[in-house]
Amino acid sequence: MAQTKDYYAVIGVPASATQDEIKKQYRKLAAKHHPDKNPNDPKAAERFKEISEAYQVLGDAEKRKQYDQMRQLGAFGGPFNGGGQRRGGPPPGAGAQNIRFEDFDIGGLGGLGDIFSSMFGGGQARGNARPRGPERGPDVESQLQIPFRTAATGGKVPIELEVNEECATCHGTGAAPGAKLQTCPECQGRGTISFGQGGFAVQRPCPMCLGKGTVPSEACPTCGGSGEVRSRKKMMITVPAGVDSGTKIRLKGQGARGMRNGPPGDLLITFQVEPDRFFKREGLDLIAPVPINIAQATLGSRISVTTLDGKKVAIKIPPGTPNGKRFRVRNQGIHKDDRMGDLIVQVDVRVPDKLTDEQEKAMKEFAEASGLKY
Repeated sequence: MAQTKDYYAVIGVPASATQDEIKKQYRKLAAKHHPDKNPNDPKAAERFKEISEAYQVLGDAEKRKQYDQMRQLGAFGGPFNGGGQRRGGPPPGAGAQNIRFEDFDIGGLGGLGDIFSSMFGGGQARGNARPRGPERGPDVESQLQIPFRTAATGGKVPIELEVNEECATCHGTGAAPGAKLQTCPECQGRGTISFGQGGFAVQRPCPMCLGKGTVPSEACPTCGGSGEVRSRKKMMITVPAGVDSGTKIRLKGQGARGMRNGPPGDLLITFQVEPDRFFKREGLDLIAPVPINIAQATLGSRISVTTLDGKKVAIKIPPGTPNGKRFRVRNQGIHKDDRMGDLIVQVDVRVPDKLTDEQEKAMKEFAEASGLKY
């Protein structure tokens, strides 16, 4: 029996994993194998593509449920024996009539809908598959480092991505100038090939025409016949005010190219906020550590603090203020949607490293008069 990939094994999680565990493992693998981080490793792109394929199914709760039903019905060499009969259960296809195979069609990654349909009677027999139509390109995920203040107030930041674009020489056909396109002899123009045994068939994109259904009489010298070239794309990303590390935005149509004139996928940006040299963040509140000397803490004082937007606010330090004391300034924090945080000034009482003899004598007299031990 022909088999397809076990997506749980691809991601590296057990079938009992939660959606959060699957998402966490996917992000870890995607970051490790992203082509941008492995420019000299040709296998990284394939591994990244394989991981993305698995996550498009397992990362969607509904598709994962359907995929698990397929596994239980023996779609991956599980409970069926070599003759195509399920051990101790209903015959192939029983209980599968309500599963929408088309939901598993993943652009450019093999078409699980075709696989499951041909396995369970929903598709066409081997050798009679219909030519595949346009397919949406896969989404592209990327991380973007942004300054703390841009994350807090919003703004625009540049990003550079490595993407596949249509070859300018052949305009995506894969043919050299003047060459002709002819029906692929391997797949007879269907764009897919089938293989299997025991009445089960698995379809995959044709390796000769790369799923296009046609091959050129002479390959394009620029792209080698693939119809696309790798290039770097620069763009400006709008950062909404109040984003934090882990916040994601989706840019429609900015992902990978679709197959056979299909629409492109989306670009998913995950923000990573850089630390600020002065402010720290607690939710929508801004924490501003401000140093004061021992005299200010003991006798009281007034200090001036600069807010995130550059304004000055005065803070009254009462006598006897301890180290770490916080003072809240309302509505001077981070603005997000209809909410506004506060500015929290936290005093850091600084003690002098050295005292002159006169200062030391005065301090001792003060301590003795106050009944302080030293």
